[in-house]
Amino acid sequence: MTAEDVGARTVVHVAGEIDVSSADRLRERVAALVAEQRTDLVIDLTEVTFMDSTGLGLLVGTLKRVRTAGGRLVLVVDSERLLKVFRITGLVQVFTIRDTLAAALAS
Repeated sequence: MTAEDVGARTVVHVAGEIDVSSADRLRERVAALVAEQRTDLVIDLTEVTFMDSTGLGLLVGTLKRVRTAGGRLVLVVDSERLLKVFRITGLVQVFTIRDTLAAALAS
């Protein structure tokens, strides 16, 4: 996981798996960004190979934290397999999801 500032936005690039064993690291990183007033976030999930319910819960919690702080969150998902998880759970109605980083930064 890495984070970079792109103008006023912060892009968090995540790779590998987001599950019960890895979610705490991402949760802590995002919480630190919000504490630093970096609340205009893009989370790039294009290199995520697996995400379980812990990962989904983490993203929902992140969305709540960011919105409470007056910010916004955009997810980048280009995998049909991962996007299917968001569809099945109804979270496509909750999150702003774009298929490229460029589209997320433009939104």
